[in-house]
Amino acid sequence: MLLKNWVRRTKLFNLGKILRKSRESLFGKVKSLFKGHKIDDELWDELEQILVSSDVGITATVELIDRVKDRVKSDNIREGDQVFAVMKEEIVSILSGCVVSNGVAKKEGLSVVLMVGANGVGKTTTIAKMAHLYKKQGKKVILAAGDTFRAAAIDQLKIWAERLKIDIVSHQPGADPGAVVFDAVQAAISRGHDVLIVDTAGRLHTKSNLMEELKKINRIIAKAGQDEHQSVLVLDATTGQNGLIQAKHFTEAVGVSGIVLTKLDGTAKGGIVLAICRELKIPIMYLGSGQELDDLAPFEAKDFVDALFA
Repeated sequence: MLLKNWVRRTKLFNLGKILRKSRESLFGKVKSLFKGHKIDDELWDELEQILVSSDVGITATVELIDRVKDRVKSDNIREGDQVFAVMKEEIVSILSGCVVSNGVAKKEGLSVVLMVGANGVGKTTTIAKMAHLYKKQGKKVILAAGDTFRAAAIDQLKIWAERLKIDIVSHQPGADPGAVVFDAVQAAISRGHDVLIVDTAGRLHTKSNLMEELKKINRIIAKAGQDEHQSVLVLDATTGQNGLIQAKHFTEAVGVSGIVLTKLDGTAKGGIVLAICRELKIPIMYLGSGQELDDLAPFEAKDFVDALFA
C-alpha cells in the first residue's frame, strides 16, 4: 500500500509539473471562484466564461455546468467548496466516459501502432517516448520510417532507434511510404518483435491527397494481416479547438483509436482534454511534455483533474 501511494504521489507530482501553466493561467481561477462566492447566476456565468476560455468548448461547458447545477439542487448544496468538489467529480465522470486506454501492447503476437498527426506536433519525439515505454514493459520494439517526404525525418528516427537500441526499417527519401510499412511488418513478424511503431509524414488535414496516402498505408497494414492495429493521433494541445477539428478529420481518414496530447507544459489551456472526450469519445492514451524519454504520462481521469486543480 505504501508503494502504491508513493507511485500515485509521484505521478501527481509529474502531472502537476506538466499542467502547471494550465492551472496557473485559467483553471486556478475556477478554484478561487468558489471561495466565499454566493451560488447565483453570476457565479455560473463566470464559470462558463472561464471554461470556454480554457478550450473546454461550448458543448462540454454547457453539459458540465448543467450537471453541476442538477447536483447542487438535488443535494441542497450551499457552500462554494462543496460545489467545487462536485464540479471536479463531474469532470472526472465525463473524462471517464471517454473509453480511456493505456495503450499497452497485446500479450501475444505483433502490435502495430500507426502514428499520425499534423506538422510540428511532436510526433517523432512521441514515437521515441512510446518505444521507450514499451521497452520498459519488456516488449521488443521496431520502428518504421514511413515519413519518406523529409530526409530529416528518417534521420531523426534513426537517431532515436540507435539511442534506444532498437531496430528500424527505412528506405531512401522519396520512396513509397506504403512499401516501407509493408517491409516493416514483414521484418517485425520474421524477427519476432512485439510492437511496430510506424511514423508517417506530418499531414495537414486539409490536404486530401495526403489523407488518401494515410488510408493507403492503413490498408497495407491490414492486408499484411494486422487488421487490428492502432491508429494513434498526436495532437498539439496548444492548438486548442483547432486540435479538435484535426482529430475529426484524422478519425474520418484512419479511424483514430487513441490520442497523445503533447506540449501540455507550454501555453496549452488543458480544457481540450474535456472537449475531446465529450465530443469525440476517443481514448486519450498519454499526455506528453518536454524532450526527455520519460516525459510521457499515461492518462487517468482522476489524476488529471486532481493535478489540474491542485
